[in-house]
Amino acid sequence: MSRIGNKIISIPSGVTVTIANGVVTVNGPKGTLSQEVDKCVSPVVEGNELKFVKNNAEQETDAKQGLYRALIANMVKGVSEGFERSLLINGVGYKAQVNGNKLVMNLGMSHQVEVEIWPDVKVVCPSVTEIKITGIDKQRVGQFASNIRDKRPVEPYHGYGIRYSDEVVIRKVGKTSGKGKK
Repeated sequence: MSRIGNKIISIPSGVTVTIANGVVTVNGPKGTLSQEVDKCVSPVVEGNELKFVKNNAEQETDAKQGLYRALIANMVKGVSEGFERSLLINGVGYKAQVNGNKLVMNLGMSHQVEVEIWPDVKVVCPSVTEIKITGIDKQRVGQFASNIRDKRPVEPYHGYGIRYSDEVVIRKVGKTSGKGKK
């Protein structure tokens, strides 16, 4: 039994869900997203609610019911509210700015690091040490944020690098120079 798959998705006003040939399309004020659904699960729209019905009683079907319910719920939230991921930059001289369709960062290297911004993702730098990534597709927003974070992961001794705003960095204690030992 899939607990997530049996939950009903409430469709907010301004969002339409259409199902055709095994493809669920969600339209909203922020954009449109589509997802192909396996034949073992059938999406059913009743009024302003969407639920997923299993077509057979296999264990694999339970997993797919939960998977597609979660994907479609994220699509509904994305086209109505959108998703956001925030990154913080910490380090001496580390900074970021948006130039056209590129994110330009100084990360303590001999050169500037330039990352091309994907067309379905919006990037804003409210300050030189903060990056905000927004979009309607949860996977694309998270993947772009992860790609930026990989340019300079946080090092555990001083905390320099790029981290998520809600990430907790566990700091290590530096070396001691053998005080009191002979």
